[in-house]
Amino acid sequence: MHEKHAPSAEAFALVHTHCEVVWSIAERLVSASRLDVDVELVRAGCLLHDIGVYRLYGDDGRLDHGNYIRHGLLGHELLGHEGFPEPLRRFCSHHTGVGVTKDDVLRQNLPIPAADYLAVTREERLVMYADKFHSKSRPSAFLSPDAYAAHVRRFGEEKVTAFQALRAEFGDPDLDRPVPGGGASARP
Repeated sequence: MHEKHAPSAEAFALVHTHCEVVWSIAERLVSASRLDVDVELVRAGCLLHDIGVYRLYGDDGRLDHGNYIRHGLLGHELLGHEGFPEPLRRFCSHHTGVGVTKDDVLRQNLPIPAADYLAVTREERLVMYADKFHSKSRPSAFLSPDAYAAHVRRFGEEKVTAFQALRAEFGDPDLDRPVPGGGASARP
């Protein structure tokens, strides 16, 4: 899917590598805590969650950062056109931040339909959580749990609380061991 939809080798390297890293993080969380989840569903969710980012690349090869919030819905739509079932499509549209509420959409005037985009299943929550620890920024980097909590605070204390609930559910990932293709180590 990534090779089919990536508009360039650079976009593929950025997005596909990130998805692989997120899977590595999720896999570590599953192993460390012996989580009762459908591991293959988690793997598929990790590998597909950011597929919509490709649709944000313009003809000039640049990523439209201003509309980045749309990547989840674009991925949901893309997977629908490819015939993927709703449970897999939801990993795209329900992984952003620690969940986007209808109130968030309206209050922040986000360019997406006003609705709740919240991870519901344990598998969805795990993919969303694992995604928080790796940034596709240039260069890509890991974020520690405390660094992500500080980052999400700008969206409100309720987002920090939601992140802490995920942290309590899944534990902290082991980011001290290298993750293939992950980039720089975790920031404090």
